[in-house]
Amino acid sequence: MRIRRFAALAAVMLVMSAIFPLRAQERKVATFGVAFYNLENLFDTINNNGKYDLEFSPEGSRKWDGKKYWSKINRLSYAISQMTTKTTPMGPAVIGVSEIENITVLQDLVNADAIKDWGLKIVHHDSPDARGVDVGLLYNPTFFRVLKVENYKLEIPELPKFKTRDQMCVIGLMGTKQTGYSRIAVIVNHWPSRRGGEAESSWLREAAAGLNAKIAAELLEQYPDIGIITMGDMNDDPYNKSVSQVLGAVKDIEKTQPGGFYNPFWEKLDKGIGSYIYRGGWNLFDQIIVNSNIVDGKCGLKFYEAVVQNKQFLIQQDGQYKGYPLRTFSGGVWTNGYSDHLPTEIFLVKEI
Repeated sequence: MRIRRFAALAAVMLVMSAIFPLRAQERKVATFGVAFYNLENLFDTINNNGKYDLEFSPEGSRKWDGKKYWSKINRLSYAISQMTTKTTPMGPAVIGVSEIENITVLQDLVNADAIKDWGLKIVHHDSPDARGVDVGLLYNPTFFRVLKVENYKLEIPELPKFKTRDQMCVIGLMGTKQTGYSRIAVIVNHWPSRRGGEAESSWLREAAAGLNAKIAAELLEQYPDIGIITMGDMNDDPYNKSVSQVLGAVKDIEKTQPGGFYNPFWEKLDKGIGSYIYRGGWNLFDQIIVNSNIVDGKCGLKFYEAVVQNKQFLIQQDGQYKGYPLRTFSGGVWTNGYSDHLPTEIFLVKEI
């Protein structure tokens, strides 16, 4: 029993708070959370673009009114507020998000009671997506400072009218005055869906992965020591060609090549842990992938742990979809849930 208690204490001391770092093995270590959350159709109630937006309006099929909208805002803000740990008491330093209609819904989200005291800031860009959904980044200015934002459009020459979400690249400094700062780039993604079939649409996600790899290569050419985090709803699992081959994100951390990527969520899926469920089978589309400069600590931050935030309150507790993520609508009926995806998070440590 004493041995187990000592092991547990040692594990806790390895990762320390970004605000109150403690001494562990004669070192001070700070911890920063990096999260991603697909917010599942976070639309306002105003019909701005007709065909697709009508669904999410009071006159539409979902009868999307103020009551439902604000309930979803409060639900999502509560879910984010629970993404705290003893070592990250103010939540993640950055949170990538997808399936958001505009900057207004993000403003409502960060100002909701559950998280407004965190003072989260927003990076947003209107994508050309046909459904009108975008990606974005929420960040805590206490732990992250934005230096540059660039958005990349996915061009498909064979489909000149194809419209999807842009890939958002945010370069910034992670850290505090006490810990020092590390330059990182966060690429937020929402790759093309599997509409039409997984195999039939895979080439679109492979094209998205190719754009991602190109962005990463350009970043490393300009900043050789930069830490790169690519995150998002990939609409593919870690072992699919887009992620494992085109992007080249490996399952085993020791196999990470210089300039390459490591995907800590591959092993999670191997253990049956997922972030999205389809016909009773778990997928892990919501991934946070790190480059070799984070694996070996070259950028000043080092990968420590990855988790799927599968907390009980986010899960349907009864009925036909027991065990599924508790979503906003199910079978066209408002279930007053959170999202059909679960949040994911990684933790980075920095020796100070």
